[in-house]
This record gives sequence, structure tokens and C-alpha cells, in this order.
Amino acid sequence: MTSTHHRTHRVRPRTLLTAALAALLLTATGCSSKADSKSAGDGADGVKAGPGVTDKTIRLGALTDLTGPYATLGKSIVQAQQMWADEVNARGGICDRRVEIVVKDHGYDVQKAVTAYADLSTDVVALPQVIGSPVMAALLDDIERDKVLTFPQAWAASLLDRDAVQVLGTTYDIDMIAAVDFLTRAKGLKKGDTIGHVYFEGDYGANALEGARWAGKKAGLKVVGQKIKATDTDLSAQVSALRKEGVRAILISAGPAQTASLVGVAASRGLKVPVVSSAPGYAPQLMKTPAAPALTALLNVVSAAPAVSSDLPGVRKMVASYQKKYPGSLVDSGVLSGYNAAQLLGNDLKKACESGSLAREDVIKAHRSQSAVDVGLGTAQNFSDKAQPASTATYVHKPDAKAVGAAVNVEDAHTAPGVEEYLASRTS
Repeated sequence: MTSTHHRTHRVRPRTLLTAALAALLLTATGCSSKADSKSAGDGADGVKAGPGVTDKTIRLGALTDLTGPYATLGKSIVQAQQMWADEVNARGGICDRRVEIVVKDHGYDVQKAVTAYADLSTDVVALPQVIGSPVMAALLDDIERDKVLTFPQAWAASLLDRDAVQVLGTTYDIDMIAAVDFLTRAKGLKKGDTIGHVYFEGDYGANALEGARWAGKKAGLKVVGQKIKATDTDLSAQVSALRKEGVRAILISAGPAQTASLVGVAASRGLKVPVVSSAPGYAPQLMKTPAAPALTALLNVVSAAPAVSSDLPGVRKMVASYQKKYPGSLVDSGVLSGYNAAQLLGNDLKKACESGSLAREDVIKAHRSQSAVDVGLGTAQNFSDKAQPASTATYVHKPDAKAVGAAVNVEDAHTAPGVEEYLASRTS
């Protein structure tokens, strides 16, 4: 694919790109409501209650990002989970109780998230949404102590092995093993080649890099790391460094703004190599930026979830409902991630109710008793072993501006060669 940028116009595309990326980071607004009820003991129907549960309501919490680098993702997850709650309530609720979701925006600021959790945690039974690996790292001990079943929108392996915390799908390292496998199988990388890995500092990037390095070593590839901050949105320096290293491909584990900058700058400088992003690094909004042609030509995305353009009946039904409820809102991976988490939590609450208790520890027990849960939105999940990822199967997508969610599946969910060996080596 030839570049449309001429030498004399190098500055302009980047200026346009920076402006477009700035627009990506614009804020979205969220709603929140204060807790107005606390309850413990048995309900009138004989179901044991606890924090967040009354005879009439089940209250869930969401710690989201509506004003930071993942604002677009946060808005999608919040709306998808609210849609789920409305659907559940229209059918009579769960355990004859109405489901409410209390939303708090932390703006990807760890201190704000800690304060919001303290405010929220006294009166919710579970958290179907917490955005951000740094946020989860700060809250892990509190969540475990309070026995609040939590589904993070973060996939670092450091979140495994906790009773109350459930990473849904794969972890970042597993996806990067699949990415390296994809590069060698589908993009012609071979022994002796060098690949770059641009990654956020913290658990997200570190875990992705761990998987990439392990798979790189197995395949005889040299992996060159470039650590960045969430505030770094112009990756010109990183592109220069990787070009100097002679990379044949690039992995990126960051946010959408960083992915667009990396791919856009690389293409404009003639570094036209395949790029594979972790799931949080792509958003459909990128296809409205000047980086779109380069993303179409060079980018693939590894994810535990199918693309929202998938023809899975459950995904198609969810997309149709979301477009009806929120006309004009983009359907992105956050919609699927949020709706999937809410569906799975709904299953847990129903199971706990059947056993006669909606107390927090019993909701966790109900959750951990399930080893093959499939809500029709991707792969089956195994929640019975807290030390292992719920799934080892990764999808590969590619950008497509015409598709719903601006992405299409290139490869269906599969466990990449080496993943089982890698997981065994981690636990041994």
C-alpha cells in the first residue's frame, strides 16, 4: 500500500492526527446516584441479604472512566450495562428484585477511584465494571477484604488468584502469545527477525510484554520494548527508535490514541510493517482520523471477545438492542465487554438466589461453582480455578470502517500453540 503523504507535507498529517486524537479524549458524561439503603439479614422471602441487597433491590456498582483516556470505552460499558439492567427489570428483575447500577467516574485517576470505591462499596453487592489496571492494582486488597465480586475491564495476569476478582476471558500475556503466533503464521515473520513492543507502564503493559517475550523467545524472535505513559500521545520518538532497530513488526499494548499515533507516524515514515494491538488499543473512532488508511493496511487486534460485527446470534441481538436504545452511539468493543460482564454477573446472582443467599460471599461462591458458562457472546468461561484465566482462546480482528464497530473477525477464537505450556510454566 503506498503512502499518500509526500515529503513536503510531513508535518501536516501529524498535526491533523494530533487534533483528531485530542477529540478522542473528549469527555463523556455519566450518571450516579447516592446509596439510600443498607440492609443485612434475611429478606421477607427468606433469601439471605447483605450489603447492596434489600427486599426490593439489588444494587451493583461501576467504577468507570468517563473523562480520561478511556472515556469512550467507559461510556459504552456504562450504557451496555444499563441496557442489560433495563432488560432484566422489564422481565421482573433478579430474585424478584429490581437491579440498580450506581456509576462513579474516576477519570483513570487512581486516587479518585480509591475515594469512589470507599463511597460505593458499603452498599453494593458486586462490581460488574472497574476500568483500568492501575485502578484495580490499588483496590485489590480492599475488594478481597470486602468480598465484592468484581469483573475488571482490565486483563492483567496480576489480577488472577483472588476469590473476589474475575478477569473475563484471556489475560494480556495470552493474547500477545497469540499475536506473535499470528505474525509468524500469517505475516511471514521468521527466526532471527526483530519485533518492537510499545507498551503502557504498569500491569497492563508489563503483562503483555511478558507474553510477547516468552513467545518471541520460543519463535527465535528478538523483542525490543518501548515503555510509554498513558499521557504520551505522539509516538514519533518510539517509531524512530524501532525503525533504527530494523523491526519487522510491532506490538502495541496501550490506548487507542497511542495506536493511531504509532501506526500513522510509522506509515508516513515508510515503516510499513504489521502492527498487532491488545484489545484496549483499538476503538472505532480511530477510523475517523487521518490514521485510518494506515490502520486499515497495517493493524490487527487480538482480543478475548469477537468483533461486534460478528454473526454470533447473541452478539447480533445485543447490537440491534443497543442501536435501538442508544441511536447515534457507536457500537464498540466496550458494548460487548460491558454487556457480557453484566450477563455473567446476572447468572451468578440468579444462582446465588436459588441457593437462598445474596450475601456477598455467597455470590462469589455461586460464581466460582461454574466451569463452563456461555452466554452466547464469545467463548465459554471457566470460573472454577481462580488461579487460571477464564479462557485461553483469542480472536484476531482487523479494522474495517464499513463494519459495525469498525472491525471484523479475521480469525475465530483459538488457543495459540504454546499457551498451555506458558501457563504451566507460570504456575510451576
